[in-house]
Amino acid sequence: MLYTAKNCQLVSVALKPQEEIGAEVHKLDQFSRVEERSREAVLDGVRTSIRTGSAVLVTRGTKHNMVKTSSASLKLCTLNAPFTLDAPPIRRNGVVHHTRADAEADSEHFEGETSE
Repeated sequence: MLYTAKNCQLVSVALKPQEEIGAEVHKLDQFSRVEERSREAVLDGVRTSIRTGSAVLVTRGTKHNMVKTSSASLKLCTLNAPFTLDAPPIRRNGVVHHTRADAEADSEHFEGETSE
């Protein structure tokens, strides 16, 4: 978690080669930007290759997944999924998961605490 405001949240995600975030659906829109390396975005079953500097806008209700396709680790920034901006916030402020398994084991949700 990079930053949490009252109405949005900036998240950074790093994936190992061939690792994926896992299919998910949100009740909000999500913007993601690939900071390093290539990956594949899967939106409602449609696969699209994306590279460094690419951005993906996932509208609420869209089943989506991000898959790391290059041999090096991937950095993604989401403004919700490597940087993601979630608006409104959905994760607890300050939470850091070092592995996908850690993230999946956590039942985190936004509790109102912000970085401000």
